[in-house]
Amino acid sequence: MIIYPDIELQDGKCVHLFRGSAEEPIVHNETPLDAAKRFVSESAQWLNVIDLDQIFNAGDNSEAIREIITSAGCNVQVGGGIHSIERVREWIEAGAGRVVIATAAVKDPDFVKAAAFAYPDQIVVSIDTCDGHVAIDGWRSTTVFTPLEFASQFQGVPLAAIILTDIDRDIEAPQSSMAQVTDLSMHIRTPVIASGVVKTLDDISTLKYLPNIAGAVVGRALFAGEFTLPEAHKIVMEPAEPTAAFI
Repeated sequence: MIIYPDIELQDGKCVHLFRGSAEEPIVHNETPLDAAKRFVSESAQWLNVIDLDQIFNAGDNSEAIREIITSAGCNVQVGGGIHSIERVREWIEAGAGRVVIATAAVKDPDFVKAAAFAYPDQIVVSIDTCDGHVAIDGWRSTTVFTPLEFASQFQGVPLAAIILTDIDRDIEAPQSSMAQVTDLSMHIRTPVIASGVVKTLDDISTLKYLPNIAGAVVGRALFAGEFTLPEAHKIVMEPAEPTAAFI
């Protein structure tokens, strides 16, 4: 399982959004490139870098992301407002290891399939889920699809992974649990990356026991100092304890 430090950019700053609101960002006292280099110095294998301004049609942080790709010394998967094959090509040619497609995957799944066959194992579909249904447009709209219903259409498509962001758990809703990511990981073949679910090292330990979990996107907990990336790596590398068989 790979830990993906999450670097989200707004107005050139390294931020995380409070309850998904672009108007209430938590701004970190670290430049995006400095954060990227720090995580790489702590043995990050991949970085998850998202342009929030592109999602909300409020600006463009492409130059800062390109600087991370060329200077951080780590694989980077890039997301945020990617709606065309031309934009996918731009990021691949800029050196991104993977491109993350979110809302456009719901609105135009054929685009995702075309991108995945053009760039096998370099396209990631990102699914945000709220109250059991797929959300789009930066969590502002909810669809009728469950995550599993939506993800199932990409069976056989050469995606690198599917990221599932559990909004309920991310905003600490009382009913939140690991159920959404567990259900998805058990029923699809594409590797699943969990997002929004890791608050503590115990959450990483839990994910280790779920089937088909290829990684976890972790942002706020790392920036807030809840634990360090080396501590997370240690949990990942520890041998999983055997589980009792059900009779």
